[in-house]
Amino acid sequence: MLLALDVGNTNITIGAFRGETLTGRWRLRTIREQTADEWGILLRNVFALSNLNLADVDGIIISSVVPVINGTLAEMVGKYFDRSAVFVSTDMNLGLTIRYDNPKEVGADRVVNGVAAYYLYGGPAIVVDLGTAITFDVISADAEYLGGLIYPGIGISLSGLFAKTALLPQVNFEQPSKLIGTNTVGSIQSGLYYGTMGMVDGLLERLSAELGTPPQIIATGGQASMIRAGSRLVEHLDEDLTLKGLRLLWERN
Repeated sequence: MLLALDVGNTNITIGAFRGETLTGRWRLRTIREQTADEWGILLRNVFALSNLNLADVDGIIISSVVPVINGTLAEMVGKYFDRSAVFVSTDMNLGLTIRYDNPKEVGADRVVNGVAAYYLYGGPAIVVDLGTAITFDVISADAEYLGGLIYPGIGISLSGLFAKTALLPQVNFEQPSKLIGTNTVGSIQSGLYYGTMGMVDGLLERLSAELGTPPQIIATGGQASMIRAGSRLVEHLDEDLTLKGLRLLWERN
């Protein structure tokens, strides 16, 4: 069994694969102060609840954008799985040529998404990952990671709006019942939902025009399903895209 960990700024998404089949999927909060034993106990508990056995794990691959916890996770893997974890880096055999000015600046999650998009959907491709930040990653038809865009995520926008205004309430991000809000909560939700969707489609139009060839467009991340529902351009919703990319990288390396 392969264990794949996608370590983000807000959550750690964990997937257990038997061959190509994702047999378990969990989401834990990214707690930077957590010890190796605490991570190990959490994994042992989620495995037990899913009737899986830690002893069946024969490989672990980790994509992390939170370097401060990498050492703790490596310690946990050694102690609870008696092996070493593979951490994603641009030094690996990626199957993509990185065209970033400095390849080491590309976030591991963005590299993994690019690999998954190209080898599962074909190229050219654009991945929209709606997480703590909203990222757009562009892959050419020739298996090149060309770069992309980074935009503040929906949660960051909500927190900033609440923190910097005296009278506006903190609201949940959800699809509003109508475009024109007739109360404060509805107005904020409409602005966030349709504003984000308009930004996503607008940037996708520009990126597609620059590529010159219609790309495969894949959405992933926490709010991807809501944006996909209203987008004119997103073709595929794949909430497990990063985990699938980790599996592909494990097999390649």
